[in-house]
Amino acid sequence: MRGYASGISTIPVLDLFAGPGGLGEGFSALRDSYGNRAFKIALSIEKDPFAHETLLLRSFFRQFPDREKPALYYEQIKSSRVDWPTLSKEFPAEAEKAQEEVWQAELGGDGYPASEVDRRIRNALGGAKTWVLIGGPPCQVYSQVGRSRIKGASAWHYARDKRHLLYKEYLRIIAVHRPPVFVMENVKGLLSSKKYGKKIIQRIICDLQHPREAGDSKNGLLGGLLEYKLYSLAKPNEQPQNGSTANDDPAKYVIRSENHGVPQARHRLILVGVRSDIGIEPKHLPDNRETITMWKAIQDLPALRSRLSRTQDSDEAWADAVQAVLTYKTLERPAYRDVRRVMEDLSSELDHLSTGGEYMKSGSKPAWERNWFFDERLEGVCNHSARSHIPEDLWRYFYASCFATLRNRSPILDDFPSFLLPAHKNAKKGRSDNDDTVFADRFRVQLKHRPSTTITSHISKDGHYFIHPDPTQCRSLTVREAARLQTFPDNYYFMGPRTAQYHQVGNAVPPLLALQIAEIVLNLFS
Repeated sequence: MRGYASGISTIPVLDLFAGPGGLGEGFSALRDSYGNRAFKIALSIEKDPFAHETLLLRSFFRQFPDREKPALYYEQIKSSRVDWPTLSKEFPAEAEKAQEEVWQAELGGDGYPASEVDRRIRNALGGAKTWVLIGGPPCQVYSQVGRSRIKGASAWHYARDKRHLLYKEYLRIIAVHRPPVFVMENVKGLLSSKKYGKKIIQRIICDLQHPREAGDSKNGLLGGLLEYKLYSLAKPNEQPQNGSTANDDPAKYVIRSENHGVPQARHRLILVGVRSDIGIEPKHLPDNRETITMWKAIQDLPALRSRLSRTQDSDEAWADAVQAVLTYKTLERPAYRDVRRVMEDLSSELDHLSTGGEYMKSGSKPAWERNWFFDERLEGVCNHSARSHIPEDLWRYFYASCFATLRNRSPILDDFPSFLLPAHKNAKKGRSDNDDTVFADRFRVQLKHRPSTTITSHISKDGHYFIHPDPTQCRSLTVREAARLQTFPDNYYFMGPRTAQYHQVGNAVPPLLALQIAEIVLNLFS
């Protein structure tokens, strides 16, 4: 365990269910006291084709020393045409290493056989005894939003959803390859998720503590004793006190990102497993960081206007569409009059703004963590393109953001005039005169003076939960703004169509949080 010599060895990392690489980015970014990378991604495994492309491009980028990143990388980003064959031809050695490190594969179920997965892992680790396993199984089935969509007749399918069991492939790899340390991440909803009436989290914890006892010899698990001690990274005063002791409560593994320098109220289950023969206990995450507001994280990004959908788009047509909401007499009623005044004042400031793009030239610099986010060679921002919205949603966004500007809170559906309510049954559910108010915040403004709400994969569906706080922009957050709130560096380029980019960002672990976790893990090897 103590074979790591600072400045001499680089610890391999195996990243399962890697997504776009947020957890791996944090580990890769950590430097030792000599300024060298403390960890190196030996193998990232991800099945999604667009996330795989993102991982591959980032792996290629990391093959070069910090001051020797190829100009061709920046040229392709600026042209919004990242062409892997051209990069491979120009830099064959680095491209080959990236392709060795990033594997597009489905684990478990109908994916590659265990023998092939194990072969790849052994080749990547190269016999290393000191290494780290990171990642977590896909978690949509465990999320509260996901479960809210699987009710009634679909409950049968929920109980049998194979994603319940994907953690077993993670478990199998632990049992076969015996990592000294592993870091497992999943959604908070896992705490209450059940299968056939029993909580899944208790079974997972037991399995992770005794992976071989939970395994099946037919699947290649070896015999012999293998045990892990599981640790929370949250300090005891951050852990729940709900009747059970903190040591017994799985909620102790919940990490609240906003307490650790991330501009987002992202609460995730993160546990560290340490092999029992090692006998070292990890430290807790530092909690002495200031609360970072969402505005501090994104305020320097170029202002954009939304696009108009279902009609011809232009600056004039967009401004006219937004201002049309003021023609409704309902806004003159006392309940809405103060918001209307804000809307009238700001309607004259609907200046000509860009709608953004996959690359925008910009001379602005981040106001926060500049050394982490800013890359002067980028000379702008990427993945910063505004969505298109129908006029009715423009009205709702304009009203909601003006309401938030005035009241310092996001409106619930009760705060909207009736003509702005969507014409579907969920809007009625969100009214206070209905017992089910789960959709009360159907249109949620991100407040400047607070960390953002959780950036989820649902941002790929629509932007209603992620309305920009500036009413004059009248839009939802861009991929780059979401990436900033997730703390991805600005030169981290997300591949695929915009919907896929949103999905990748929403499913990721914040790299700045992962960096802090990596530092704790490194101390276990010192």
